[in-house]
Amino acid sequence: MSIKSDKWIRRMAEQHGMIEPFEPNQVKMNAAGERMVSYGTSSYGYDIRCSREFKLFTNLNSTIVDPKNFDPNSFVEVNADYCIIPPNSFALARTVEYFRIPRNVLTVCLGKSTYARCGIIVNVTPFEPEWEGYVTLEFSNTTPLPAKIYANEGCAQVLFFEADADDVCETSYKDRGGKYQGQVGVTLPKI
Repeated sequence: MSIKSDKWIRRMAEQHGMIEPFEPNQVKMNAAGERMVSYGTSSYGYDIRCSREFKLFTNLNSTIVDPKNFDPNSFVEVNADYCIIPPNSFALARTVEYFRIPRNVLTVCLGKSTYARCGIIVNVTPFEPEWEGYVTLEFSNTTPLPAKIYANEGCAQVLFFEADADDVCETSYKDRGGKYQGQVGVTLPKI
């Protein structure tokens, strides 16, 4: 298994639609010339963006957080250029980009240092072979202060690992009918 470079990422996005929309370079300024949290292709990864769709966790309903019986009323929907996460709380969001992962590839996604250095943890599970959809992102505010997440700016980096030609998986995410296949919005837990 080997990590894939910027050349491979560009080729797979442009020729096979692996990432849409795709940015072949690093974008560090918006159209108005203001600095932003970068996104796009990096040396050995792709910096994804957070969309304007957020689900902000709230304890208004005083429910138990149960992954096997999740109450959707635990979230307030926010559609904006940013989301303020209360102290010691979290929000779900989705990527701007839609992914189509090849059968011989597995990804690992890590939060960008800009957020990590502010006490904001970005959690994303691996994108399995032949998974496709918008990625659901989880932003945890570990600080005692409110934290701001910016839409349409970078938030995490995806690293692509390709299996050796003779070691491609027997059963892909698509083959087993994975429950998050083709997700289009911020997707809550399923069992």
